[in-house]
Amino acid sequence: MLLIHGNILTMEELNYPDGYLQIEGGVIKAIGPMSEVPADETVVDLDGKTVLPGFVDAHSHLGMWEDGLGFEGDDGNESTDPVTPQLRAIDALNPLDRTFEEARRGGVTTVLTGPGSANPISGQWAAVKTWGRRIDDMVLDPAIGMKFALGENPKTVYNDKNTAPMTRMATASLIRDQLRKAERYLDDKERADEDEDFDLPEYDAKCEALIPVLEREQKAFFHAHRADDIFTAIRIAREFKLDLVIVHCTEGHLVRDILAAEGVKAIAGPVLCDRSKPELRNLLVEGPALLHEAGIHAALCTDHPVIPIQYLPLCAGLTIGAGLDREEALKSITIYAAEVAGISDRVGSLAPGKDADLVIYDEDADPCGPYAHPCMVFINGQQVV
Repeated sequence: MLLIHGNILTMEELNYPDGYLQIEGGVIKAIGPMSEVPADETVVDLDGKTVLPGFVDAHSHLGMWEDGLGFEGDDGNESTDPVTPQLRAIDALNPLDRTFEEARRGGVTTVLTGPGSANPISGQWAAVKTWGRRIDDMVLDPAIGMKFALGENPKTVYNDKNTAPMTRMATASLIRDQLRKAERYLDDKERADEDEDFDLPEYDAKCEALIPVLEREQKAFFHAHRADDIFTAIRIAREFKLDLVIVHCTEGHLVRDILAAEGVKAIAGPVLCDRSKPELRNLLVEGPALLHEAGIHAALCTDHPVIPIQYLPLCAGLTIGAGLDREEALKSITIYAAEVAGISDRVGSLAPGKDADLVIYDEDADPCGPYAHPCMVFINGQQVV
């Protein structure tokens, strides 16, 4: 397929106000100005419509809490054990939940999704496309990273059970303890490989799940709102040499100079919400703009179902109104989100070799406005809206 005469915003170095984009085998084959358009059998004239990369929600629970259901559809928190790294998001995701369709209709083509923040270590997150009927056919990465949580959520959940962790100290201690066990387990496995007289350790699902995190093959996603919790995440990540990403980063703007000096990667938001608990008291819609000014290119998220996922571009619009540059706001739901997740080789921008995930708007539509809806959406080269 060859799309012509589109206003193509690549989220890369060059845009094409009157350009073409060629799709072959589900990926982008070529892109450029109309003066260089190749021949193709199937041509679609966009007549000036705006073409963007499919939006990427860097933190959601899509498919983990099913729409319109209570306990029956709640598969997001296994709060019977505070340390559950062995749990996998793909074993809970229901791609036939109607919110996947709502994501597509909102232009969200890729999501990071997984268990919530009840547990200090809650399980493996996945990066998935939003189109399909079987989750195995939709995954970009079934174990993109491990979810950790600090602060109010684990405290509240386990205080109600009158068991640890009931303090921030205990939350951090449980995380450290399990990471140390995983380090020792890995050392024992490596020694057994090198020394035939040394026995393999007894299989431990929790330690096995944390090995890719210790080896930096998976991200360490730390839920942290308050500044002190953000610094605890940095402290733990430094101790274990983890590939850290701060999720929410609500008070990040208060310490943005320090975070910038630390080279912190962040997912900000959701910004379209109220201050529903004490650790959100310093939530600002201006937060992402302040982080950007400090040199931190934070991704945005909806934290679906906290904010319905189809409103991700509207969240970007709110940050524009709060001082974030328009192109930076669009990058926060495309290339910056993909880079934070480690999947920018596949999604997040329009370039040859990348997945043909496209969001197309009418010429006069504002993708970040409250009234805009994509007129076409492509995932892996297939038109899904």
